[in-house]
Amino acid sequence: MGSTASARNGTWRNWGGTVSARPAREASPASVEELAAVVRRAAEDGLPVKAVGSGHSFTSIAATDGVLIRPGLLTGIRDIDREAGTVTVEAGTPLRRLNVALAREGLSLTNMGDIMEQTVSGATSTGTHGTGRDSASIAAQIRGLELVTADGSVLTCSEKENPDVFAAARIGLGALGVVTAVTFAVEPVFLLTAREEPMPFDRVCAEFDQLHAENEHFEFYWFPHTGSTNTKRNNRSAGPERPVPHLKGWIEDEFLSNGVFQVANWVGRAVPASIPAIAQISSKALSARTYTDIPYKVFTSPRRVRFVEMEYAVPREALVETLRELKAMIDRSRLRVSFPVEVRTAPSDDITLSTASGRDSAYIAVHMFKGTPYQRYFTAAERLFTAHEGRPHWGKIHTRDAEYFARVYPRFAEFTALRDRLDPERRFRNDYLRRILGT
Repeated sequence: MGSTASARNGTWRNWGGTVSARPAREASPASVEELAAVVRRAAEDGLPVKAVGSGHSFTSIAATDGVLIRPGLLTGIRDIDREAGTVTVEAGTPLRRLNVALAREGLSLTNMGDIMEQTVSGATSTGTHGTGRDSASIAAQIRGLELVTADGSVLTCSEKENPDVFAAARIGLGALGVVTAVTFAVEPVFLLTAREEPMPFDRVCAEFDQLHAENEHFEFYWFPHTGSTNTKRNNRSAGPERPVPHLKGWIEDEFLSNGVFQVANWVGRAVPASIPAIAQISSKALSARTYTDIPYKVFTSPRRVRFVEMEYAVPREALVETLRELKAMIDRSRLRVSFPVEVRTAPSDDITLSTASGRDSAYIAVHMFKGTPYQRYFTAAERLFTAHEGRPHWGKIHTRDAEYFARVYPRFAEFTALRDRLDPERRFRNDYLRRILGT
């Protein structure tokens, strides 16, 4: 897949096609020293600096008209410490390559998101997460960070070293410096048994607390215009490995989830009135299945159908109410939504601007097929999410600003004060950070 963000005639574009930027210049440093020199030179020229990963964010969090740093040469595993149970990896390493390399070493992350095209630093800096009862986001598994700050110096942080920076920089939004390496907690590779099965919407809502409590990783997809969901439970297993058979996997993951789904979305985009009927078919296309494999083969799946997305974290106890409000809103409206709504959870963590900071959270993600007008749907959904003090994913579409975040993040001022200290001249500024963090 390579880099999913494209650069044509000096224009950078993100994966979802929602953002483009024209940087004054680009740099691909091959070492931390080279990266520090790029930052210092940008300061001399009075230019802002932004590092960009694979462009999987739907917001303009990585956009810049200054110096665009591509971390493609900063990849690979630097160090494995089996005794400490950690691995240190260069920031530009794609998660896909990290997962494969760890598996070869008999190791794995405890939890991960469902897409693995992002770079390690891009995924962690925006708070990418999967679903988990006890295990949290990718950033919550970080044990140490190395970052180049605004004056070109290299800062390392952990719970013991610069703990105030560590508290914030694990999900640093690109506002505190350029992350150059990340140390993750890892564990010996294990097996997960995935159980996927359809379940009526009302039943999932009624039994949500129980489904969440009984499974290490529970998530579900609800198909708007239907009363159907597809549930997924992933739990540790003693084995044996029973992967999805090759052909069956291709039919279900590629053909149905990507191929047929793509065609269904094309039809829906051309003839919106057909969407409820398509949704009924889509919700029944995937039958129940159970398989056992190593974590990254269970947690992650290919995403070839391009979309735009908004995702909010609400307090976990508010999930069912929020979801019922969303369903009622769609049913009442004239909206035609061809993409399922994805629901996941995360335990509370201690990262300053994590969407799960200080509270057990549930995530509701709404998607629209790329090229379909999404504003009406997202605006109506956002109104419901913010009524529950929802916190938007930093890399997904939302309209919130610093004033709102100061209200829903108890430690917001802690982050902005740290930013004032580490980047007083706003070397890492862009329009998005100005909006979400204030001036």
